[in-house]
Amino acid sequence: MSAIDRPLPPLNADERTTLESWLDFHRTTLAMKCEGLDDGQAAIASVPPSGFTLTGLVQHMAEVERNWFRRVFAGEQVPSVYAPKADPSAPDGGFHLAEGATLHAAIATWQAEVARSRELCAGRDLADTGRFMEQDVSLRWIYVHMIEEYARHNGHADLVRERVDGATGV
Repeated sequence: MSAIDRPLPPLNADERTTLESWLDFHRTTLAMKCEGLDDGQAAIASVPPSGFTLTGLVQHMAEVERNWFRRVFAGEQVPSVYAPKADPSAPDGGFHLAEGATLHAAIATWQAEVARSRELCAGRDLADTGRFMEQDVSLRWIYVHMIEEYARHNGHADLVRERVDGATGV
């Protein structure tokens, strides 16, 4: 049983509550996929030739949070978190692990980015926009995209976790 609480999103709520609840559900799912692993386990690659790891996935999602909420929605000029530490020839959005990378550090960075994302969205309308590819993009669209991004990667995380220690299904 997981020590992490993951409430089911409300079955009948307004649009904003529904979107934010599903996004938080998927964020929590990622944390649950990593729960109980040590740094060595979290750095085990899925299947050769892929180098996909749970630590890399958490790093990637920190980059995704930073990109969509800070750069795109809020217009902040913030650098990549992991590119300077990872292989600069691999534009992977955080997937590659720098020497000494730890799951604990990746989770702390990711959680800080999630907290910043929440701050930037608090009190903003779903129709408020940021800029992406020289076009306006609504917070609503970003929320839907982020739910899709987490859902897709949580499926990956489930397969990697099963390979690491046989745990499935949270």
